[in-house]
Amino acid sequence: MTGVQLPRPEAQAGSVRTVIVALAANLGIALAKLAAAFVSGSSAMLAEGFHALADTGNEVILLVAQKRSEQPPDEDHPLGHGRAAYFWALIAALGVFVSGALLSIHQGVEELIHPGKATAFTLTYAVLGVSLVLESVSLLRAYRQLRQEATDFKREFIEYVDLSSDPIARAVFAEDAAAVVGNVIAGLGIGLRQLTGSAVPDAVAAVLIGLILGYVALELARRNGDFLLGRRAPPSVHEQVLHVIATQPGVRRVTELLVTFLGPHQLWVLARVEFEDRLDGAGVRSLVRTIEQDLTRSSRYIARVDVTVSPGPSAVQPADASPPFPGAQVRRGSNPGGPR
Repeated sequence: MTGVQLPRPEAQAGSVRTVIVALAANLGIALAKLAAAFVSGSSAMLAEGFHALADTGNEVILLVAQKRSEQPPDEDHPLGHGRAAYFWALIAALGVFVSGALLSIHQGVEELIHPGKATAFTLTYAVLGVSLVLESVSLLRAYRQLRQEATDFKREFIEYVDLSSDPIARAVFAEDAAAVVGNVIAGLGIGLRQLTGSAVPDAVAAVLIGLILGYVALELARRNGDFLLGRRAPPSVHEQVLHVIATQPGVRRVTELLVTFLGPHQLWVLARVEFEDRLDGAGVRSLVRTIEQDLTRSSRYIARVDVTVSPGPSAVQPADASPPFPGAQVRRGSNPGGPR
């Protein structure tokens, strides 16, 4: 049966605004940090310049991810393009972040081996101070969006960030948090260099900034790769969808049920159902349409429903024993909820 496509949730529009705010902040920050690094000769400042460039490139790719994931289904992609968000977010994590991490670590190691002179400390502090303010504003924007979504889904903030199916808001929050920490580390490294006259603290700060970038890159890549492969919904969503289908008059049993992610905040329900013998062909078709319509009406996060007649006698087992599945959340009540 043909699935029903629903409009995308408002959360994705919020993600675009969050990316644009972060992009505007990081573009200016990257240029200022690179200029300050050139004047001062600070390795930590240069590493922060690489960091800001990585963030800027990442946000450009995230905007591409958002645009691609919004494209409607076509002949070659009948399930839509929702998972494109995970693909492009994965490319951003592996390409942009990792390159920034490697450049920062290389600069720190190079400074340790061949230390140079550092000057213009006042300029570096000024640039780091302004950067810290701007990146804190961007971080606050991402935090407010995620906190509101966490509140809507009745989840703790940290838990929601970790399990959210939205790769864009999660990436912006992670990169802004890393940027704020990076500014503090760079400031400490430069300050210790000014006090001691040694290039070691400055170089160590550059290496630490690179390690932070690398950690963020690997974590985002792991999470996006997981959803790109087709993450299934948590057992709580599975059980509520099963309840809606199994309690329909005329349904004998549900022999197979899969609830997986099509993209951020989008679920695909595939059900194989055994119907009562009293139903003729027209009755079965009518009941299938009713099931599809009830599920799509019950939750804006169910983007597609496909129900087929089961040829087998086996029944779906309860999913209570399954481990919690990241990226989705249901509202308490009789109707299925949706992914985060």
